[in-house]
Amino acid sequence: MSVDEDRDASITQRIKDNPGPAMGWLAGALLLFVLEAGAVVHFLTGLFGTPVELPTLLTRELIPNNGYQTPAGAWKETFLNLAPAYAWAIRVVLIYAYAFVWMLWLWRGYLVFREHYRYADWTPRDDMVDRLRGHRWGQFGAVIVFAFVVMAMFAPALGPTTVERTISNPYSHYIEYYNDDGQLENVTVGSANLESRSQGTPERNVGPMQYDDYGRWHPFGTLPTGKDMFTFMAAGARISLFIGLVSIGVSGFIAAAFALLTAYYKGLVDLAVVIVGDSIMSLPRLLFVMLLSVVLSGTWIADIYSGGFLLALIFAGTGWPFLWRSVRGPAMQVAEQEWIDAAKSFGQRPRITMQKHMAPYILGYLLVYASMSLGGIIIAVAGLSFLGLGINPPTPEWGRAVNIGQSYVTTSSWHISFIPGVLIVLVVTAFNALGDGIRDAIDPQSEGGEGDGAEVAAAGGGGA
Repeated sequence: MSVDEDRDASITQRIKDNPGPAMGWLAGALLLFVLEAGAVVHFLTGLFGTPVELPTLLTRELIPNNGYQTPAGAWKETFLNLAPAYAWAIRVVLIYAYAFVWMLWLWRGYLVFREHYRYADWTPRDDMVDRLRGHRWGQFGAVIVFAFVVMAMFAPALGPTTVERTISNPYSHYIEYYNDDGQLENVTVGSANLESRSQGTPERNVGPMQYDDYGRWHPFGTLPTGKDMFTFMAAGARISLFIGLVSIGVSGFIAAAFALLTAYYKGLVDLAVVIVGDSIMSLPRLLFVMLLSVVLSGTWIADIYSGGFLLALIFAGTGWPFLWRSVRGPAMQVAEQEWIDAAKSFGQRPRITMQKHMAPYILGYLLVYASMSLGGIIIAVAGLSFLGLGINPPTPEWGRAVNIGQSYVTTSSWHISFIPGVLIVLVVTAFNALGDGIRDAIDPQSEGGEGDGAEVAAAGGGGA
């Protein structure tokens, strides 16, 4: 049975009828996954406690950048005895190349689906993809978001050192170096950090792209405590991404469910959600989030992922009305269409009607507004950490880096606040640019304009 012979066949049935292309793509995906399965397991298990260590291809053990320099100038115990900067750069390039291959393979999967398993020769989604491929501003956002997500997922391998060695437990790890007398010595990482602090004077500063006195490479320089700043930023990207995705996922689900229910039933159901949603939106969100952060800080849920899970739930609970307002209009428009009346007249169950005939028309809008809100959540989390109300120290977070470096802005240690500040602006701009690209791809008539929903969503994201 071919796809053309039975257009109502499910995707599972279509794959069973023609398994070759799907199996070929799946084999390639499994091969790519196995290469870095340890990194994925490390990321997922790290969200809920001590990460599980598994063998991984692109690790610092395979491409080490921590070594020492002999009095003759040669490097030892680094990858191919290269200088730590080059060894680290090779590892970073390979990791991003691996992630890029994954992106290409996912695109290949979409083409396989379109060629072998989709019964229609053309769908409106094809035009949407073509418009997105020609949207330069959206592509700029996609590139930065891609770099940010890769930094978050592969943070343990990307950093010149690890959070465990330089931040969490520096006095339990040692490094080797040659002293002034030409003798090889051991020193704890914590002691080395004390001699590598950036505290605003040329004599006591390790800036971006510099080595410290122990031969350790610091791409972003060091913090006032001497800890490597790139490692701090990479680990901070992970928790920012976690909070953003969880909060957007939960609030998006609530918003979509309420939008469908209010559009389908209208009347009292719509009125009840309007009252609840408007009540939440009327609160000063930043103050409300700060209040909840303080009140719930002593509960068990605040211990999950250093308070990141609690923040994600708070942002979801206070942010869903903004997303709901954004998709309520499109849901109302779909509910007035003739096919919805036809489905009702045939006695189709409400859940099926909402799921099959209404939800697909609002998910695109939800994706646009969610991407725009995500940047606002990242700013809000950084702002709370700046005020000391966000992620529990010593867990890295970008806002805390801005906070601890604010007294050094005009000194030699300007990088402590400047780099995280620039990264926050860049990532937030990228999410907004990606949202613009998706919006223009879905609705080309809105290109260059700002709809009411976008304004509401942006207010919801950045309102905190």
